[in-house]
Amino acid sequence: MNYAYNSVGRLHYSWAKRVLATLLSTRRGGIAVAAEIADVANRAQFPDACRGIGPTGKQIMRAMKYRIDRRRALRLLGGTAAVSLVSVPGARVQAQTLDKVSYQTNWRAEAEHGGFYLAVANGIYKKYGIDCDLRMGGPQQNPSQMLLGGRVDMIMSSAFEGLNYVKENLPFLCIAAIFQKDPQVLISHPNVGNDTLANLKGKPILIGAAGRTSYWPFLRIKFGFTDDQIRPYTFNMAPFLADKNISQQGFLSAEPYAIMQAGVNPVIHLLADAGFENYQTTINISRKMVDEKKDLVQRFVTASLEGWAEYMKGGPANEAANAMIKKDNPEMSDDKIAYAIRVMNEKGIVRSGDALKLGIGAMTDQRWKSFYETMTDAGVFPKGLDAKKAYSLEFVNKGVGA
Repeated sequence: MNYAYNSVGRLHYSWAKRVLATLLSTRRGGIAVAAEIADVANRAQFPDACRGIGPTGKQIMRAMKYRIDRRRALRLLGGTAAVSLVSVPGARVQAQTLDKVSYQTNWRAEAEHGGFYLAVANGIYKKYGIDCDLRMGGPQQNPSQMLLGGRVDMIMSSAFEGLNYVKENLPFLCIAAIFQKDPQVLISHPNVGNDTLANLKGKPILIGAAGRTSYWPFLRIKFGFTDDQIRPYTFNMAPFLADKNISQQGFLSAEPYAIMQAGVNPVIHLLADAGFENYQTTINISRKMVDEKKDLVQRFVTASLEGWAEYMKGGPANEAANAMIKKDNPEMSDDKIAYAIRVMNEKGIVRSGDALKLGIGAMTDQRWKSFYETMTDAGVFPKGLDAKKAYSLEFVNKGVGA
């Protein structure tokens, strides 16, 4: 923090001590603090050149050429009467310059992205010196391709994708996991004998293309499912509603709510509770950015985690974020948002397991190792990959929101 005025001199001790105590204990803007220092200079009857700063922003912007040395200022507060001014060649007081960071979500705006929206709406990113360009995803977008192509700084993704980077020898990795539990579910009708995942063996299930190469191999080895059970899922719930004997895929906070609105109280099977350990809603990034902009990356992660800690509490603090979500995605409504937050809290999607101790966004070596081994046994990944290249623990596990 550089605070300055345009003449070398000594501040009147009693006034300087009071001003510096304020300066060192707050995060006030440079212009405001400089104006107060200028006022001290005037009161202390500094030479005309020094008094010429005045308490106005324009004069300060023109005049500043020196900064107060923080260590010497601290000594002043301990009893040293003088404060030194250290020359800063060409220095000018300017409004804070924010570092731009782009983050691409993986779907249309929804409560499942709420912590990022809150960090934007409530100024948390700005508090950390970041201008966050939060970009909404959709069915026609591929965030991974955007990241690989350098069109975005970071993306919302998963541990599964992190391991794919290693498999393909790509210089990208996962640095935080907002969702400790993957919200992927299978949904069944009630009172037809499909009350457990094990009971679904041999029965028809509507599965999308992406699911066939991610969680379906896990279900094959865990419960003995076979590929002849698969029916194509087109994100249309009409086939499910029309046939009580069929089950379908879904997202914990989305499809079950729509099905309930249609008059069916579904049986919901959360795959994470059955041992599917995929981290979801992650922050994935290039190794280049991690290596070259560590401070910026840490600030973005910390701000995001603080946003999520606040968002999961619900209440008035979420109003601006929810307004942004509804503006970006007019199909989203207050009742859908409220349902999503409730079930995410009830099922420990954000806060459970390691996150209860290590904080939101937590990841561990053991969890990554276990997931890799499970998916290797399922035939998804080859043996011999260095799973530790898929992630970094450097920016998480600091207790945010624990």
